[in-house]
Amino acid sequence: MPALAILRYELGSLWSGWLVRLWLIAAGLVALLSLAASWAQLQSAILISSLLFPFLVFPWFLIVILLGISPVTGSRLDALADGILSRPITRYEYLLASWAARVVTVLAVFFLVLAPCVVLAVFAKREPAPDTVTLYGVVCAATLVSLVLTFLVSLGFLAGTLLRRPLVAAVVLIFVWYPINVVLHTFSLEEFSPISLTQALPTLLRTPWQVEEEGPEPPLNAEDAEAMARTAAQFLSLLSGAPPPPPPRQSGDFFDRGSYDDFSFWSVFLGYSIPTLAAVALATWCFCRRDL
Repeated sequence: MPALAILRYELGSLWSGWLVRLWLIAAGLVALLSLAASWAQLQSAILISSLLFPFLVFPWFLIVILLGISPVTGSRLDALADGILSRPITRYEYLLASWAARVVTVLAVFFLVLAPCVVLAVFAKREPAPDTVTLYGVVCAATLVSLVLTFLVSLGFLAGTLLRRPLVAAVVLIFVWYPINVVLHTFSLEEFSPISLTQALPTLLRTPWQVEEEGPEPPLNAEDAEAMARTAAQFLSLLSGAPPPPPPRQSGDFFDRGSYDDFSFWSVFLGYSIPTLAAVALATWCFCRRDL
């Protein structure tokens, strides 16, 4: 009961503050602008991946980190010490309830912003060639992005517990996490780098639930049919003397880098879930051994 009461209190304080409200409004505006700018240019898998980029890489990474740092830093330590010493609540109950409240808040903002955009990108009729975005791919992508956001909250939670000062913890995380992320990205390790994971999301979004066996005569896919139609249009334009139509943009430049044909959902899941559990456990252990 005390942990549940703290969870409700933390959720109420987070959603009543301007940080979460402004983040929700800004994230919604950025998603709508990105969706409108690439509506007639990118295929569905690339478009959805571009919408996920701000949550995984920049700029919403900073807000997620700040939300994770705040529970046990700064002026809250004095009030926290009085509350723990004078009420029947343990330290780990307070920590886990505060961590859970921030995870729920971050995931709520993520799904409130991205769910309508993903539905529009998948089911609306658009100009680019049809792109096969599967339900399995959407569910797996949402699961992995939610896990990465949980890991970022836990990372900020650990830094705030160890360093105690929110500004110092934020600066340390920014100047340590980004160089490590870039180094991991150079090796295309989507299991540990959100940048590589973002580039691998189109491959995941197109993955079917079960791989179909290839027959002796595979049917003509949409990309080959569009290429044949574009070649015929160019041939007719040469005969008529008119300039050839510009080819449609099939993918973004950022998502053309690297090959993720061997993408494994479970390796990425374990690559982020194990550090998340380790960060929460280490933060709890350090805080329980600290003198208030």
